[in-house]
Amino acid sequence: METEAPAAAVWSLLAEPARWGEWSPYVRGAEGLGEPEIEAGARGKVILLAGARLDAQILDVVPGRSWTWQVGGLRVRHEVEPTPAGTRLSITPTGAGPLWGPAALIYRLPTALIERNVARVAKRA
Repeated sequence: METEAPAAAVWSLLAEPARWGEWSPYVRGAEGLGEPEIEAGARGKVILLAGARLDAQILDVVPGRSWTWQVGGLRVRHEVEPTPAGTRLSITPTGAGPLWGPAALIYRLPTALIERNVARVAKRA
């Protein structure tokens, strides 16, 4: 998705766990995944709306550009690319195995909403 928001604003929303609740309808933050930004190799918990905590690991980080994490068998890559008009943002889930492959396909449906929420909040910032 394309947004007029600057890449630094989009990156801050995606890479700082304390800010995830600003745009996510179901994620409130994280424990142990990095502070103030996510850190490659960090293992911790993602905190969901109802207070549930799921094991998560940050697999890789290219500061200001991309990061990937794994929650269960679901991997999600977050990419931020500066453009002349603002930023190109993408959130791409993939899954491993017979259970997680279909879960990744299903999760692609809300990623469009998530991308729009991130863009909206970043544009206001």
